Amino acid sequence: MSPAAKSLKERIALCAVAGLEEIYPVARCALVYEKPYELLIATRLSAQCTDARVNIVTRELFARFPTLQSFADADVKDIEEIIRPCGLFHTKAESISRMCRILFYERDGVIPDTVEELTRLPGVGRKTANLMVGDVFKKPAVVCDTHFIRITGRLGLTRSRDPEKVERELRELLPPEKSNDFCHRVVLFGRDTCRARKPDCEHCPLRGRLMEVKGFPGCIV
Repeated sequence: MSPAAKSLKERIALCAVAGLEEIYPVARCALVYEKPYELLIATRLSAQCTDARVNIVTRELFARFPTLQSFADADVKDIEEIIRPCGLFHTKAESISRMCRILFYERDGVIPDTVEELTRLPGVGRKTANLMVGDVFKKPAVVCDTHFIRITGRLGLTRSRDPEKVERELRELLPPEKSNDFCHRVVLFGRDTCRARKPDCEHCPLRGRLMEVKGFPGCIV
């Protein structure tokens, strides 16, 4: 990437960060949890499932298994029965059970605080790991879900659809201290305005601000 191209992308990124901060003053994860390991479990359940449904299911799940040890000692079939509405329940239940056994019996309940270590746990990919690193451990993180990949692509910040490549590219453009909250705000923006099928470009609250960025070619829709 040429210095000029990178400079333009940095200006676009900073504009989007500032604009979404005004639109969504409060940035937080849509998944409901109280304990760090609960976020790991909820995020695992969110694969190919809406956050709203996950929050309904985890209400019962976390009441049935209120501690990490109770998950570690649980019969997988009991977990399956509760998480069935989230889909892929056999695979998800198995990875949740294995993950909790490792955390409780091998790590004394200590959750890793780096992406590299977290992704060694069963069922934990980079999206989940970055969410944990950012929300739980308050370190710079870039959570690449479908909304984030779509919208950063439309802004011209990346051309890739590969989550890991998008993560690397955006780490170079976003202020580290703002990256995690920006990801949460992008999700909200993607649900409200910059939707996958019918983006509401006419009423986009970022449009005017972005057009003031010198060299911004317009969104790619």
